[in-house]
Amino acid sequence: MIIPAEYDEIRPYTPEELPQIFEELIADEEFKAAMGYAFPGMPFEQIAAAMRASKTNLDFQKALVAPFLKGLLAKLSSGITFSYEKKEELQNPLCISNHRDIILDSAFLCLLMVENTGNTVEIAIGDNLLIRPWIKKLVRVNRSFIVQRSASIREMLASSKRLSSYMHYTITERKQPIWLAQREGRAKDSNDITQEGLIKMLSMYSGGNMVDSLKALNIAPTTISYEYDPCDYLKAKEFQQKRDNPEHKKSPMDDLVNMQQGLMGYKGAIHYHIAACINDEIDKIDRTLGKNEITNAVARIIDKHIHSNYRFWPINYYYYELLTGDTRFADRYTAEEAAKLDAYLADRIAKVDLADKDEAFLRTKILEMYANPLKNYLEAVS
Repeated sequence: MIIPAEYDEIRPYTPEELPQIFEELIADEEFKAAMGYAFPGMPFEQIAAAMRASKTNLDFQKALVAPFLKGLLAKLSSGITFSYEKKEELQNPLCISNHRDIILDSAFLCLLMVENTGNTVEIAIGDNLLIRPWIKKLVRVNRSFIVQRSASIREMLASSKRLSSYMHYTITERKQPIWLAQREGRAKDSNDITQEGLIKMLSMYSGGNMVDSLKALNIAPTTISYEYDPCDYLKAKEFQQKRDNPEHKKSPMDDLVNMQQGLMGYKGAIHYHIAACINDEIDKIDRTLGKNEITNAVARIIDKHIHSNYRFWPINYYYYELLTGDTRFADRYTAEEAAKLDAYLADRIAKVDLADKDEAFLRTKILEMYANPLKNYLEAVS
C-alpha cells in the first residue's frame, strides 16, 4: 500500500527506503558506537549484515531489536508477563497506555505483540527525543512516527491535524496497530491521567461526530506495570529542581541520561495488560454533549481501565503504607522485604546529585511513584 505523500515527514520508513537508510546508518560513527554498546562482543560487520538482510521493518525488528530486548529482560528484569481481554482485537488497536520509560514502554509492547500476533505496533515518539540524526533514522526504521512538539502555535494546529489523520489512516486503512502514551511525557509521580488535549487531537481528523471519530480508532487502554523504575531517583531530582526553580527545563543531555538509565537499570518484574476496545463505552456517551464534555468522558473511561489493571508488588504496598499510614496491606510483604525496601529507598535518595537536596521531599516523591498506582486502582475498582 502506497502511503500518501502528506505523511512523508512523520511516518516510518517504507521497506523500499530501508536499503539507503541502512547504508547511511552503517556509515555513521555514532550509530556504530551505539551498536557496540547495545551488542557487546558482536562484530559490527555482523550487525551490518543483519541490517542489509532485512527486507522490511519487521525483519529488522526481529533480527536486531527483539534479541536486544530479550537480552535486557534476561539481565535486568525478573521476567515479563502479558495479558489481554480479546485476542482478536490485538490486530489493529490504538493502544493508549500509561508512560514510565522513554524507550522501553513501547519497545516491550512491540516484543509482546510480535510474539502473540506476528506484528508490532507503530510507535508515537516526540521530536524532542530525536537529538541526533542517527536516532531519528533508527526510530523510523523501527516503525516510529514523529509527534512534532517544537513548533509554533499555528504550526502545531496543522501538525496535530496531520497526526490525527495519519493515525486514522493507519488504523482504518492499513490495519496497523499503534502505541500512544496517554499524555505528553512521562507521569513522573505515576499518577496516570489521560490528557484531554490528546483526545481532542485524536478526533481532529473527522469533520463529523466526535464520538464516531474516536470509535474508528479502536482505542484499547493499556496498562504498563514495572516493579522497579530505574529512573525513580532522576524523576525525584527533577521534581525538586522544578520546585526550587519553576523555570527549570530538562536538557537534551537529561533526556539522554534518562534513556540510558531506563534501558540499563534493573526493572524487576514487568506486566502489560491490554483491555478490550472501549467502543461500546464510547457509544453510550451522549452525542449532543459539547466537545469538552465528550473529551472528558472518554479520558476518564481510558483512565479507569488503565487504573483497574495495574499489577502490584511488595514495593507498592509497603510504600503506600509509608506514605499514607494505611496498614490494610501489611500482609502483602514480609519484614525482610520491608527492610530491603527501606534500604532501596535510602539508596535512591543517596543517588540524587543535588548540592542542596531536600531528603524529606525526595523521599515523599519516590514513595508517591510507587503508591499512586495503588491509590488509583483502589479508586477505580471501588
